[in-house]
Amino acid sequence: MHNLVTSFIFRPFILICLVFFLITPCQADLVKTIEQVKPAIVGIGSFYKLRSPPINFLGTGFVIGDGQHAITNTHVISGLSTSKNKDSLIIMTGRGDKPELRKANVIALDKEHDLALLHFEGTALPTMKLGNANQAKEGQSLAFTGFPIGMILGFYPVTHRAIISSITPVILPAQNARQLDAAKIRQLQRSAYKVFQLDGTAYPGNSGSPLYDPETGMVYGVINMVFVKGKKESLLSDPSGISYAIPGNYIVDLLKRNGQNNF
Repeated sequence: MHNLVTSFIFRPFILICLVFFLITPCQADLVKTIEQVKPAIVGIGSFYKLRSPPINFLGTGFVIGDGQHAITNTHVISGLSTSKNKDSLIIMTGRGDKPELRKANVIALDKEHDLALLHFEGTALPTMKLGNANQAKEGQSLAFTGFPIGMILGFYPVTHRAIISSITPVILPAQNARQLDAAKIRQLQRSAYKVFQLDGTAYPGNSGSPLYDPETGMVYGVINMVFVKGKKESLLSDPSGISYAIPGNYIVDLLKRNGQNNF
């Protein structure tokens, strides 16, 4: 009888310990990875000294290569070309309420995949490495770090967990033949590539955030909260809160086309 009672009491305890043992290493890996990743996360913004405030936050980016280049989304910086004030493109680094500002310029754009390669002034920053996005699988656990609500609370990057819910075409197919006009057919032909659909919650300020492995910090994609939604959810009367990411293999292609091989 004593053995039965002991077994009944301690079996749940052993199970809890086992679960804790299995989960804790993953949490520890992410804690360590976040510490390594944060210095490579930058804010993307514009600067105009006669404006109040002079800094306008646009989105997130992350540092790669030689420590003086960053990746973000094309749509994040698209408004600069039409600015009447001739705003300067900047990246923001550091921590707290007084981030360091560095002047930046656009090296190359991949408008089809909504990617931009920037170069910024100053000393090199810590970098992130690119993993093989072609090896990413549905159900894989990842994380992303960026600025979901901009710099309202100061320069403090925020990290979210996510899994790849689906690897899905960027274009939502037409529901019937009547919706397939010439423009839609051309769009389908041009944009027939796949993106990562995530179960993690991201916001417009997260655009340009790296999607990375919690254990290694290797980047598998770039969070995209505007460009993909506009295409994939264009036929929905009530757009969802789904998050998307552009696979990192398109970053690799962009870098190679522009002589950047250290990634």
